[in-house]
Amino acid sequence: MNLAWILLVIAGLLEIVWAFGMKASEGFSRLGWSVLTVVAMVASVGLLGLAMRSLPLGTAYAIWTGIGALGAFVVGIAVLGEAATPMRIGSAALILAGLVGLKLTSGE
Repeated sequence: MNLAWILLVIAGLLEIVWAFGMKASEGFSRLGWSVLTVVAMVASVGLLGLAMRSLPLGTAYAIWTGIGALGAFVVGIAVLGEAATPMRIGSAALILAGLVGLKLTSGE
């Protein structure tokens, strides 16, 4: 895995952090969580931009948002007690399959 892919994965993980931080900030009314959210957002987008120097736009952006979406989904279930219904899990599996397909066909 080259540096661009590593940066992209880290950017996606930071997207999970800011999504959870946004929820925990309660509408940006809790200072600590609000600061964490904004710092994670800036870092995530910055790393995405660096990764896009060599990765295709569509692939990089889709994988970045997919990591964030799947990660937020898992955190929602594991930490926040959100529903883990078969339909939700199946839908998340389809997102994962799409991400794998994009990676395999990216030519990188």
